[in-house]
Amino acid sequence: MATHIPLFIPVSASVLIFSDPDPPGLPLTRTSVMSIRILNDICEVPFASAGDLKHCGTSNGQTEEDTRMFCFPAMGHRHCCALGPMDPMRRSPSPCPSRPSSPRTPPCEMLGYVGIEAVLDQLKIKAMKMGFEFNIMVVGQSGLGKSTMVNTLFKSKMWKSTVQGLGTPTPQTLKLQSVTHVIEEKGVKLKLTVTDTPGFGDQINNDKCWDPILGYISEQYERYLQEEILITRQRHIPDTRVHCCIYFVPPTGHCLRPLDIEFLQRLCRTVNVVPVIARADSLTIEERETFRRRIQHNLRTHCIEVYPQKCFDEDINDRILNSKIRDRIPFAVVGADREHLVNGRCVLGRKTKWGIIEVENLAHCEFPLLRDLLIRSHLQDLKDITHNVHYENYRVCRLNESHLLPRGPGWVNLAQTPAGPLATPQPSKVHQQAQEDSEDGDEY
Repeated sequence: MATHIPLFIPVSASVLIFSDPDPPGLPLTRTSVMSIRILNDICEVPFASAGDLKHCGTSNGQTEEDTRMFCFPAMGHRHCCALGPMDPMRRSPSPCPSRPSSPRTPPCEMLGYVGIEAVLDQLKIKAMKMGFEFNIMVVGQSGLGKSTMVNTLFKSKMWKSTVQGLGTPTPQTLKLQSVTHVIEEKGVKLKLTVTDTPGFGDQINNDKCWDPILGYISEQYERYLQEEILITRQRHIPDTRVHCCIYFVPPTGHCLRPLDIEFLQRLCRTVNVVPVIARADSLTIEERETFRRRIQHNLRTHCIEVYPQKCFDEDINDRILNSKIRDRIPFAVVGADREHLVNGRCVLGRKTKWGIIEVENLAHCEFPLLRDLLIRSHLQDLKDITHNVHYENYRVCRLNESHLLPRGPGWVNLAQTPAGPLATPQPSKVHQQAQEDSEDGDEY
């Protein structure tokens, strides 16, 4: 008749397994040697007592104090496992069987290929099906090459650059113009929206000429917010928010104008701003570097945070890369949408009497740095900061104004609101309804 003998399983990695079908008291015979690892999280049983371990004996000159075992009920044959000394750093399991397992998760040793890396392929396929959206705004005086620069960035006829003749009237007011194109390259589709600001700074009296620009940016935030707060909203909300604003500084060679300073102080609070020195070929190398240092000094003096901001550097790699970019901002750029033959190869550039200015040559201008920043390295980061920082600031301001946030832990009190249309957006239907209810006697 088979007896029920306890099964002893050690915690150590080296285990000797014995089998003995005879009654207790006879010598044990070793049948196999194997190496296993029993995790503490699995073994939730009490230790065997000293009396239960008498028949197990010891191996390799060990004492009973050096031998630690778990006791499991076994059916049929008797199995005994003797083990070497435990690691002194290993915690001994509690004798209480009801104690929960250790919260520490041991490292998982994979025994074969699982295919986790296929998640990247799935995300890539899904993203390529949906496509990408990128909205850019160019701001600057007329004649600085804004349209040509956009065409050079994407190597497409995004905008028809027109040269004003003698009979062409100068626009009296600033009118924003937007154009949307779908650009496809190697199967990747990009829905690009470019907003131009003709007439900015062209008048004698430029007082508050930035109001239409700030109003347009706030209007896109409001449109996205109204879609987001709907109970039954769209699965994919159309994103018309401005992700980046390229500000063209005229190549005066002196410093930022008062108009530039006043506008940039308001603009950097609502959108990512990347300043550039337009038509940099009109300056010598020495004049360009001096002009750049003066602009950087103006930005620091007037607390104008342009992209990439220092406070948004996530790790050491981002900090190193963005520090190099900040040292070169504003980029001295030259735009051109025509190809010329130079040393047997076609290059984008501007042809002059003394030679050809190559747009993609860092020795001539810094257009490649601007292109890498906007497209190749920071495009997704521009969109993330727009959504997580600038749009969230607008959203908090609007919800506080509409009294949708209860006064309590969730209440956000903005001590100082930025000037411009962002601080006083147009009231929504919810806000108007709340005002009507308050007039009827409801208290908030």
